Amino acid sequence: MIQVRVLDVALDGAGQCIVLLKPVLEEHGAGRLLPVWIGAQEATSILLAVEGREPPRPLSHDLITTLFGALGARVEQVEVTRIADGTFYAELTLTTPTGLQILDSRPSDAIALALRAEAPIWVADEVFDEAGIPAEMVEAEAEAEAEAGAEAGAEAGAEAGVGASAGEASAEEKLDEFKRFLDEVDPEDFQG
Repeated sequence: MIQVRVLDVALDGAGQCIVLLKPVLEEHGAGRLLPVWIGAQEATSILLAVEGREPPRPLSHDLITTLFGALGARVEQVEVTRIADGTFYAELTLTTPTGLQILDSRPSDAIALALRAEAPIWVADEVFDEAGIPAEMVEAEAEAEAEAGAEAGAEAGAEAGVGASAGEASAEEKLDEFKRFLDEVDPEDFQG
C-alpha cells in the first residue's frame, strides 16, 4: 500500500471530474499520480474539504461525519483496493464502540470522509501500477495553467487596481470552471 494525499480536483479533457492522488513521500513533479474519475457532487465535497471551507448547509459527507461522531465511530483510514473494468473500489475502516468495521465504499466518498476526519488515504500498489500516470505530465501542465492564470489575473487586477496571487487566481478559476460545469451538467450524463 502507498499512502497518498489529494493533490487536486480537476476536470479532464472531456469535462469529467477527477481527483488526483499523489504519494505522500514523492516530490513535486516526480513519481506518479493516480487520477480517479468521480461525480460532480463528490468533487465539490472533496474540493471544499481540501480548501478547508464549510458549505452554508452540510453536504452528505458532512452529515455522515457528524453521524459517525454522534455514534462514537471514527474514520481510521481509507484504502483504494483495486480497479476492475475501469471502476475503482475502496474500503473505509472505522473504529466503532463495537470494534473495527471495514465498509465497501466508492473511492470518492471514502476520500471525502477521510479528508474530513484527517485520516490517511492508501492505494494498493497494483492500482498504481495499472492506473498511475507520470506526475510530470499533469503537474507541468497544471503549473503552466496556473502561471497563465496568474498572468491573466495580474493583468486584470492591474486594470482593476487589485493584486492576486497565482494560488488565488488558480483556485478562483478552478471554482468558476467547476461552477460552469455544474450549471451545464445533466444527471443523465452519469447514468451507466
